[in-house]
Amino acid sequence: MQKVVIIGAAGRMGKTLVRLLQAQAVPELQLAGAVDLWDVAERGQDIGLLAGTRATGVLLTSDLATVAPVCDVAIDFSSHQGAAGNATRLAGWRKPMVIGTTGLNDGEKKLIENAAQQVPVVLAPNMSLGVNLLLALVKEAATALNGKGYDIEIIERHHRLKKDSPSGTALGLGEAAAAGCGWDLATVAVHGREGLVGERPAEQIGFHAVRGGDFVGDHTVVFAADGECIELSHRATSRDTFALGALRAAAWLAGKPAGLYTMQDVLGLTP
Repeated sequence: MQKVVIIGAAGRMGKTLVRLLQAQAVPELQLAGAVDLWDVAERGQDIGLLAGTRATGVLLTSDLATVAPVCDVAIDFSSHQGAAGNATRLAGWRKPMVIGTTGLNDGEKKLIENAAQQVPVVLAPNMSLGVNLLLALVKEAATALNGKGYDIEIIERHHRLKKDSPSGTALGLGEAAAAGCGWDLATVAVHGREGLVGERPAEQIGFHAVRGGDFVGDHTVVFAADGECIELSHRATSRDTFALGALRAAAWLAGKPAGLYTMQDVLGLTP
């Protein structure tokens, strides 16, 4: 039985993870700690009750150092700044980790890459099986359609409370499409359009973010040509699918060597 610490436990994903751990969705895992920011009002309360399930005996704390020694693996759904700093600390304690936090900048990604030189780390913008299959399909489609007159656009919809844009999943889909075409995403990406932007060049990937309501996460990759359009889509209807993927990733990390892994590795989708 692996003992798990949830970082960002008072958030939407954190509470979902707690609830699924209580339900023994992944029997190999046991909740051992719950961490969130120092200014979270619920500090000191039982995380199970906060998550809407039964009491766990695990109290929400803001001190990662007090719970890290008792855990075998950490799952981080905090913030981009927090996840990067946490990765450095957890690596120093030799604790494997799963990071589902999005919005990481280049410097923060570098900190996580450094941590992965010491411990195994699963870093993924989306933990669901369906999205990771979609990533593979998008790359395959982009490879097949490259140079044949198909324009690539990515449309994503999320709830009004989401802080980063475009979503990490949308960026991952863009990376998959760019890889399939042999392009550098940073060079060809365009985020929304306004004004007289001119004709669309062939080597371009457009991103369009919708924010509103309670969308869990909708993503569509459009391959548009003269006379036809191909759309590859994924719609999440519950956060459970992401949380379950993160828990499976945490269980999968047991015994793995240090390195930076993705959900493609966890799900056996890596060639």
